[in-house]
Amino acid sequence: MPTTDYRNKIQNSVIAVPPMARGDDLTVCPTENQRMIDHLKAGGVRTFLYGGNALFYHIRLSEFAEVVHMLVEQAGPESWVIPSIGSSFGMMMDQAALAADLPVETFMVLPQKDITDPDGIERGIRMAVERMGKPIVLYLKFDRWLPPSAVERLVQQGYVSWIKYAVVLDDPTKDPYLKELLELVPRELFVSGMGEQPAICHMRDFQMGGFTSGCVCIRPDLSTHMLQAMRSSNWEQADRIRAVFEPLEDQRNAISPIRVLHEAVGLSGISKVGPLLPLLSGLSEPQRTEIANTVQRLKDVTL
Repeated sequence: MPTTDYRNKIQNSVIAVPPMARGDDLTVCPTENQRMIDHLKAGGVRTFLYGGNALFYHIRLSEFAEVVHMLVEQAGPESWVIPSIGSSFGMMMDQAALAADLPVETFMVLPQKDITDPDGIERGIRMAVERMGKPIVLYLKFDRWLPPSAVERLVQQGYVSWIKYAVVLDDPTKDPYLKELLELVPRELFVSGMGEQPAICHMRDFQMGGFTSGCVCIRPDLSTHMLQAMRSSNWEQADRIRAVFEPLEDQRNAISPIRVLHEAVGLSGISKVGPLLPLLSGLSEPQRTEIANTVQRLKDVTL
């Protein structure tokens, strides 16, 4: 399972992490998901990662394969769709059995923090990959969740396609864990996994290969321009675009990243995303009003 192709592919597009549109009965709505994908593609996005924002944590096993087939078909052959498996071991293995026959080349493993230890996590990832016959996107969301030596082993042995790095710090320039990882694992396999805000630091100072974004769902054209600016080392332009997304990201951090993005996409008119899957709930009307105002300002921005 070579990594060369993945190093190139993660650089080709902002990696969008969209929500999943569902109807009032909580079944997936193909029409509204297609609207969201088409909007992202019109803004230059070609890579779609379905993880936390799409609530793959709570997806039913009985709908997993059908949803993945739908997403691949809707994104089209020119796009790259990466669904998720997990986060519990039992769900991950049942999904891995289905994933072996699905038209997707890599799946992200959702991080599980409770009732785990590093050796058990590594063993579970190995078992899932061996069951699928496909490498996984390793999602490093918690500091020291896996020791750098374990990450190195998984990468060298072909279990990992690329790494979504999303350890939240007050100052992302000071990250001992990341520095240790980069001494052992090729930095171009790392993707900044927390949206536009730390992406400049991660791509400029740590030479990561790309970045993921949820707010790209509102203005994919701006996120794409930001990626292009960073590719050309135009850091001032990239920072101007980063600042445009900051108010919505601040609301996500203050309330809930997943819940706010879900509401923001719905309030933007891009897609009728419907209700959130339990075990999450919607926001209050005052919160929705604040988010709607922020979304409108973001929609009104011109380059």
